[in-house]
Order: sequence, then structure tokens, then C-alpha cells
Amino acid sequence: MGCITGHEWSQRLTMAETGSQDDPLHVLVIEDEDMIRRVVVGYLEQAGYRVTEAAEGHAGVDLARSESPDVLVLDVGLPGIDGIEVCRQVRTFTDAYIIMLTARSDEVDKLIGLSVGADDYLTKPFSPRELVARIKVMLRRPRAQPVAGDVQARVFGELRVDPESREVTLAGAPIDVTRTEFDILDVLSANPRRVHSRARLVDEVWGQGWVGDERVVDVHVAHIRAKLGEDVAEPRYVLTVRGVGFKMGPG
Repeated sequence: MGCITGHEWSQRLTMAETGSQDDPLHVLVIEDEDMIRRVVVGYLEQAGYRVTEAAEGHAGVDLARSESPDVLVLDVGLPGIDGIEVCRQVRTFTDAYIIMLTARSDEVDKLIGLSVGADDYLTKPFSPRELVARIKVMLRRPRAQPVAGDVQARVFGELRVDPESREVTLAGAPIDVTRTEFDILDVLSANPRRVHSRARLVDEVWGQGWVGDERVVDVHVAHIRAKLGEDVAEPRYVLTVRGVGFKMGPG
């Protein structure tokens, strides 16, 4: 997804929701169950999105690479390669939003999916209207907007968070974070003395219209810490304030 201005993104989003644009936002649906895929595609097209579809994992990865979608709707239980591996591969070349679908009621698939870079999840059976609503909320927070030129990189010991370039480095080495992971670091580092509750992080990163489990924050924080090589018992950069939430550490 290319870098566009906030105004251009707002125009595209508004038009996507009214179905009145030449360049609609693009959703790739990777789902092997024909009936579910047809229903999801139908609802998304009715909402004004351009939709591409795939019924198995390898084809989904190829389409994600060639079509550069804005959002992927990705089923976990795919033939060929499963949704977890699709997510892992896709994350090597795109920062598109990813919402995963799982047929399991436990948290295993959800947590693993989020740990490889997914942004959100829904458990089957789900409402197609809720899926469309989740996508709209995601797209209302474009994460590639330019920032004011006087915004300085934020430094915490060896960790550097640069809002302008949306880059994270540790001891000078680049850290490959997803867009959601960067957004969390951006919010925390912008107010390093402030403790952010999970609810506040959800509002800031996922948007106030997002509906889901606030523990999604913990999964992304754990993944950030792993990428930073944090000691789980004594993290240096992203600290847990027990019973409240998270804050930045001095590094």
C-alpha cells in the first residue's frame, strides 16, 4: 500500500463506503469454504470495496504479492499452507492490514495469528456485517500518514523510534515491526511518562469503534518485546505497570 496523504485516504475511504470511486480500496479474501467466501465477497463489494479472492494458501500469497491489497481477510484453516504461514510469508513483503478468521473457540489460533503480524481476528461463525465494520474501523486509521517535519525521533537508550520515517532501530540495527507494532510504540513513546491502559491503547491504535478483546494489546506487546530481545522478567523498553497498562522505559 503506497503512502498517501490523510486527505486522499479520507476521500478513498468515503468513496469506498458509498461505492462511488474509480480507485476503491482493495480487499483480498483468502478462504477455502466457498459459501463463506462468496458471502464475505458479496458484503465487501456491496460496501464499495474492490475484492480479490483465493481458495488456498499458495494462491493467496501470490495474489497478495501481485495485487498489493489494502486489507487481507485470511482464514486460518487453509489447504496447502495454512493461514498462519500465509500471514508469515505475506508480512515479508507487505504491511497491509490482516484480519484472521478462525473456526476454533480457544485462543491458540488467535494468539499465534497475531504473533506473526495479523492485526485482528474473528471467530467463526461471525457476522459478515461485523467483518465489514471491523475493516472500516481499521481503514479509518491509515498508518502511513506524513507527520510534521519538526517531529524528532524518540530515543530510549539504544532504542530509536522515528515517527517521520516509521522506523525502529536498536543499537543502530533496523527492527522489522508490523504497522500495528509501530503504532503501539509510537503511542507509548510519544508520552513516555504516561501509563497507557489497554483500553486507551485500543482507542489510539485500533480506533474507538473497534470491538474485540483488549488482550490483543498484550499479544502485540509480547511480539514487540521479542523483536527487541527483551528479558521477559525485566524488560527495558516496554514496561508493564501491573493492574494499569504499559509505558516506555528509559532503555
